[in-house]
Amino acid sequence: MAANRKIEEALSHIREAEKSLKTSLLKWKPDYDLAADEYSAAATCYKTAKQYTQCRECLLKATENYKFNRSFFSAGKCLEQAALISKELGDMESIFKLAERSACMYQEHGIPDTAALTLDKTAKIIENHLPEKALHMYEHAVDIVMTEDRPRQAAEYQSRVSRLNVKLQKYDAATDAIRREICFHQAGENNPAIGRLTVALVLVQLARGDPVAAEKAFREWGTYCEHEEVQTLEMLIQAFDEEDGDMALKALNSSFIKHMDVEYAKLARSLPVPKCSTETNKPGVTDTYPPYTSSGVADIDAVTRGINDASISQGDEDLDLC
Repeated sequence: MAANRKIEEALSHIREAEKSLKTSLLKWKPDYDLAADEYSAAATCYKTAKQYTQCRECLLKATENYKFNRSFFSAGKCLEQAALISKELGDMESIFKLAERSACMYQEHGIPDTAALTLDKTAKIIENHLPEKALHMYEHAVDIVMTEDRPRQAAEYQSRVSRLNVKLQKYDAATDAIRREICFHQAGENNPAIGRLTVALVLVQLARGDPVAAEKAFREWGTYCEHEEVQTLEMLIQAFDEEDGDMALKALNSSFIKHMDVEYAKLARSLPVPKCSTETNKPGVTDTYPPYTSSGVADIDAVTRGINDASISQGDEDLDLC
């Protein structure tokens, strides 16, 4: 019964909205602001009644009317709500489209922080279903905050770009993303974060199968690392250079690598480390020598006597080497 009453209330708001948009001899211009408010109220009623499809339709109609009045903040808010309603409908593609439109409205209104926050919040919703589109939204959020020259906030969104690239095994893109994240932290003077990202960058370069690039990254940014990080990275790079699997596993089992962000910890566990050494004998080679015996010495003496006898029996012409 309560749901039916809300639906009737929503229909009443829709009728008022349609009435406000009509023109007559005495009313030459539609009342877009009133229509938008009525559609928004109808959407709230439909949401309470769990009629999500009708709710989203009303929110989109409210958005269009707010835009006619250049009420960009209200339009952005309606689009953001419509994106969240799309989650209830399981329409992930619409979440992406509506969130992007919402961010544009917020930017038009002059509140880029809200635009970036909306993209970040909705990207988390679709990340598991549409990771490529979520990646685009995180990158868009970075671009928005950097127009305001806010490297610390940009680094936060860029970290999501880096980790998602690693999750998707897009290691070339991940190296570029991590380097950009390091630059943001440099601008924000967040040196400890640079040290941790240096470890991440080395891991990604090793995942790419490029230990030379991993060593180069360590030389470039290693001064920002803490003592334990430096020791571990030196051991790891040396292990891959010498193809020492035991040393590589020891480095990768260090505590701080295990407690890195989830994606980097998973990457460390999945690295193709060199084969570990095994204690096996080479074919035809033994580890022990035959025991010393007097017969062995007698044999050697016999051979020596034979050589001397053969030398004496040779003629003088054979011995003349000049």
